[in-house]
Amino acid sequence: MSTRGPGSRTRSGPAGLRRVVAASMAGTVVEWYEFFLYGTAATLVFSKVFFAEGTGEMNAILVAFATYAVGFVARPLGGIVFGHFGDRYGRKGLLQLSLILVGTSTFLMGCLPTFAQAGYRALALLVILRFIQGFAVGGEWGGAVLLVAEHSPSRSRGFWASWPQAAMPAGNALATVALLVLTSILPESAFLSWGWRVAFWLSAVLVLLGYYVRAKVTDAPIFAAGQAIPMPQRRATSSVIEVLTRYPREVFTAMGLRFGESVLYYMVVTFSITYLKVHVGADTRMILWWLLVAHTVHFAVIPLVGRLSDRYGRRPLYLIGALTGGMWGFFAFPMMDSKQSWVILAAVVAGLVCHAFMYAGQPALMAEMFPTRMRYSAVSLCYQVTPVIAGSLAPIIAVRLLDVYGSSVPIAAYLAASAAVTVVALLFFRETHGADLTEVDRADADSVAAVPVPRIVVVSA
Repeated sequence: MSTRGPGSRTRSGPAGLRRVVAASMAGTVVEWYEFFLYGTAATLVFSKVFFAEGTGEMNAILVAFATYAVGFVARPLGGIVFGHFGDRYGRKGLLQLSLILVGTSTFLMGCLPTFAQAGYRALALLVILRFIQGFAVGGEWGGAVLLVAEHSPSRSRGFWASWPQAAMPAGNALATVALLVLTSILPESAFLSWGWRVAFWLSAVLVLLGYYVRAKVTDAPIFAAGQAIPMPQRRATSSVIEVLTRYPREVFTAMGLRFGESVLYYMVVTFSITYLKVHVGADTRMILWWLLVAHTVHFAVIPLVGRLSDRYGRRPLYLIGALTGGMWGFFAFPMMDSKQSWVILAAVVAGLVCHAFMYAGQPALMAEMFPTRMRYSAVSLCYQVTPVIAGSLAPIIAVRLLDVYGSSVPIAAYLAASAAVTVVALLFFRETHGADLTEVDRADADSVAAVPVPRIVVVSA
């Protein structure tokens, strides 16, 4: 797919495209702030306030990470539901709904009683809210990136569509700043008692801001055009089923591309906190400072990689990220063991730079793999299913390996094996650089037209 055409250009020009990018990022920053606030709090707070006294530290962290994984289980369900309706009624409305759901669930997390106050009921409520949060985030990503990708010109889709990806480290940085400020101005007892709740309550302000900005944009012309044309393929079939039936190669290739990337990310931003806190003995505030700098660098690098993918293709940049990410654990954990601040910072930053080479091009390449009529369902399925067995389990597996072996080498080997899955997936990936989305839709229409729609024959008694 290398043809370029006008069909994928936005009618509103560069200024309108920037507004679409801003609207997409505004909500995505909020949702990732809330989603990763939970990940950081799972280590620093939840393992202490939602479990009985006397629970071993590593066991409490393991269970806290298990509740963290609940959000990942919910994400594919959210992606399927939001994708189904988003392909039929548009991206914008579903994005507004996902923002409200994730904001409400996060705010309520800040209102939960502790284990000392409500026992296991507090933990049960936390799991329920985490599920709702994950469900909403599952529907967020596909709509946000497609809102930009479908407005973008073919020649620069990698760059523009990478900006919603950059919203993830931006949201993560906001969560880190909130926790850093609170841990700096409050004694530990006050932070564990009520201070951590403030970071969750702040989500209400961010949700209102994101909702307002998103209200100013519309769906892309290519989506509107597809809705207006009565095509044979517009029939009452589940989008996910049809995606799997018509595009199995693309679906499983995209899932494989996500595998190593997902494991690497959660190893860097979630497990590293545990490793530095428990194994290295680093100070909490220093850990947050290292993460803040790393998230800032990550935010800056993602659009740069997106632009490079427009020039050199999606595959070469992704391969660089998979190979370097697979080697990260072998040098990063020894760097952390040095207990030298700048060396530790370099290790964390290096992990997220490796990640950016895989993460930046995902919206463009996934959007270019599927037709408009099922694109929301397809990209949500590909993006959200893999983290259930990759990202959600990565911190749990890493903590267990560290607990059993007391060494980072098995963890590094696990990360390398995960990256190998992504390298294999790249062998099956067909370069999509420069694809015109109208040509993708036309090829899909021709394919559907060649297969007759089955008739339903009613036999009277």
